[in-house]
Amino acid sequence: MQHSSPMKFMMQILFWLLIVSFVLFYPMLISFYVFLPLLIGLMGYIFIEGIEQGKWSYILLSFIYFINLEVNLSLPFFLILVAVLIVYMLFYGTLSHLKKCKICRPLLTVFLIDVIYLGILLAYDFVFGTSSIVLDTILLYSLVVDLLIVVVI
Repeated sequence: MQHSSPMKFMMQILFWLLIVSFVLFYPMLISFYVFLPLLIGLMGYIFIEGIEQGKWSYILLSFIYFINLEVNLSLPFFLILVAVLIVYMLFYGTLSHLKKCKICRPLLTVFLIDVIYLGILLAYDFVFGTSSIVLDTILLYSLVVDLLIVVVI
């Protein structure tokens, strides 16, 4: 029987502690520093991968991030989750045909999540006569950074 070393165990705890800290505190930082990217597409892709691979930790962390982001930025509740599930149900199955291009599937998924979320948010604002978000270069910047992070990861 093989026992893991205490150092490996401590590194694993530190890794999960950093991820949980990111999920809990990064949305709060976004509300203070508006130039930080929202990372909606990246977390949406992690959510979809959690569904595909059956990893509940991915799903739970992404879900907590979505709720935390919506609460901290005063966005409509569960709208990010709706956008991610729309992409998963309507588009993700057809993206599985891109098996040879390993970067195409994550890039297209993140792009679709960001675009569909923005479309749903604009429709929400139109229907209810609110102004949740102002379209400017910060949203474009957030989309580009989201795509770049997916390429790097």
